[in-house]
Amino acid sequence: MKPGQPEASGQTMTSRIIPLVERRTRRTKSLPVAAERPLVGGTAGAPADALGRPLRDLRISVTDRCNFRCTYCMPKEAFGPDHAFLPRGELLSFEEILRVARIFRGLGVEKIRLTGGEPLLRKNIEQLVQMLARLDVDLTLTTNGSLLAKKARALRDAGLSRLTVSLDALDDATFRAMNDVDFPVADVLAGIDAAAAAGFGPVKVNMVVKRGLNDADILPMARHFHGSGHILRFIEYMDVGATNGWRMDDVVPAAEIVRRIHAELPLEAADAAYRGEVAQRWRYRDGGGEVGVIASVTQAFCRDCTRLRLSTEGMLYTCLFATQGHDLRGLLRPERGLALSDDAIAGVLAAVWRERGDRYSELRSAQTPDVRGATGADKQRIEMSYIGG
Repeated sequence: MKPGQPEASGQTMTSRIIPLVERRTRRTKSLPVAAERPLVGGTAGAPADALGRPLRDLRISVTDRCNFRCTYCMPKEAFGPDHAFLPRGELLSFEEILRVARIFRGLGVEKIRLTGGEPLLRKNIEQLVQMLARLDVDLTLTTNGSLLAKKARALRDAGLSRLTVSLDALDDATFRAMNDVDFPVADVLAGIDAAAAAGFGPVKVNMVVKRGLNDADILPMARHFHGSGHILRFIEYMDVGATNGWRMDDVVPAAEIVRRIHAELPLEAADAAYRGEVAQRWRYRDGGGEVGVIASVTQAFCRDCTRLRLSTEGMLYTCLFATQGHDLRGLLRPERGLALSDDAIAGVLAAVWRERGDRYSELRSAQTPDVRGATGADKQRIEMSYIGG
């Protein structure tokens, strides 16, 4: 596979609902100049950002395509049959992804998560997993579970450490309505079982909760995964991107979710496993395992955010709610053949992190009760299906 020519399924369309090209060319930040002092041992050390947060996590989107059209992420109104996905030549190749990951490893990254779109749609994804597994990182992947029954064993054999599966309802009719492609919940549950059989355990199961749509499934989901060995996590419906029609009225606060579960299955708070863990952990008092709640709307956790995000065609974003990115692909494929060393790229990336001061959720939280939809600058935010969750 040649650099710059990765495999991806699907046909390229002629028009775009989300103008990715314009975002790359018109809303791209200038990359900061690296520090003058030479880097030692091929790395720039472990930088801290402007708010003192260390760089620990890198999320890599391997495709902007998905076979679901979840209403909170890729609604059909915006991602219909005429939507233009990225052409193959614009995607980072596996070799380029490996190079970037290796450089970030030298900058202190300890965890790499593969995302999308739906990452299992990327052809030969097991090959990329095998390449990245050699870096001695916590290598994880988030999937909608639709292809997991077929892929779980190969992913485990390739060296994937852990898996997270998105599952927004246990009720089949609700789940089919939310994925909007009539995909049955039984097939996702079969994928989770296949993952467990392959040695992934515990599997984390993420449920995005939207009031009036699937909040009736909070308790059924808790009952189903109680005692299963898997970890269920509830995510507040977030104002990511500009196509999902987000309103504060649709958010079920994490505190309410915990109260609903606690009323039937008593819970007690558990300590965070590490700095920067996004989920608040709660364990069942009867020993039936634990659940988590991710409260980015009502209880922002920006102060401990240690994550960078890399889009499938090499744009680097310092926040999930970013409006601009840094063109990392331009460093990997420089014009006029002026190749940059890993050391030089590491210096630039360290400078990007040191300048980072993002805390969107904290700034938004004080105003959240009055928010009724995305306006103004919010309309420029990058879609979650493009940047990865």
